[in-house]
Amino acid sequence: MLIRYGYSLTLATDYDTPVVTLLDIHPDRRSDVLAERPVRTSPLVPGTTFHDSFGNICRRFKVPAGTFTLSAGGVIVDTGQADAFAPDAEEIPVDRLPDSTLVFLLGSRYCETDQLSQMAWDLFGNVQPGWARVQAITDYVHDRITFGYGHARSTRTALEAHRERVGVCRDFAHLAITLCRCMNIPARYVNGYLGDIAVPAVPDPMDFSAWFEVFLGGRWYTFDARHNRPRVGRIVIARGRDATDVPLIHSFGPHQLLDFSVVTEEVDSHGRPLEQQQVAVARAAAAF
Repeated sequence: MLIRYGYSLTLATDYDTPVVTLLDIHPDRRSDVLAERPVRTSPLVPGTTFHDSFGNICRRFKVPAGTFTLSAGGVIVDTGQADAFAPDAEEIPVDRLPDSTLVFLLGSRYCETDQLSQMAWDLFGNVQPGWARVQAITDYVHDRITFGYGHARSTRTALEAHRERVGVCRDFAHLAITLCRCMNIPARYVNGYLGDIAVPAVPDPMDFSAWFEVFLGGRWYTFDARHNRPRVGRIVIARGRDATDVPLIHSFGPHQLLDFSVVTEEVDSHGRPLEQQQVAVARAAAAF
């Protein structure tokens, strides 16, 4: 299938401010990009790119005082397959884990493994190790936290999300990641595009989403504690230990976000949204 994706955001700053963004499609999916509208800025500002220690693509700008708009988009080819389901995937003992996964066992800014470890073992210590244990953690977080955009708070940690029982997608991910790490299962934070593809559409404006990945059976698998069901059309932007490593915008000085929009939807070979076509067909059928 083909998925159109893109974003536009406008910042306001009182003085020239260095900014780093993580908004580019992850290198793992670059080969799937069929067409792309390069990054545009208004006013026109030169930028440079680099890869961070997790392999994400980062952009550096020096944003001038006033308003600054940044946008990009494209069309990507997707398999159309839902998240992998591997109930036989096993946990790997820590002493046999690849070196690169060990950092995803440690506590981090939003993931207080030291404070949630005992609770995690009390809750999940007797659950079958492997896929079943990760799914039990995902179920627990999904049921524990109530989602709502009005609950967003950039400083909320996994422990606080567990206590407050409210949050947005990043809070679901942080709590699930923390509980997995407490059980010695490597878990990492992921953000990206996730449209309402192959699921009922919701009336909320499109947004970026956050989920998590765990290392089982020698590879990384996707889990999503907020939606708690396999989804189609995820487009990864960045991965890291938690949201600290993958902020969409990191400004080295104060800024105000004036406008923000995201699009991610299935389209046909001419770039027309399938949802609009389905509505048109339904209306035509009703006319007869």
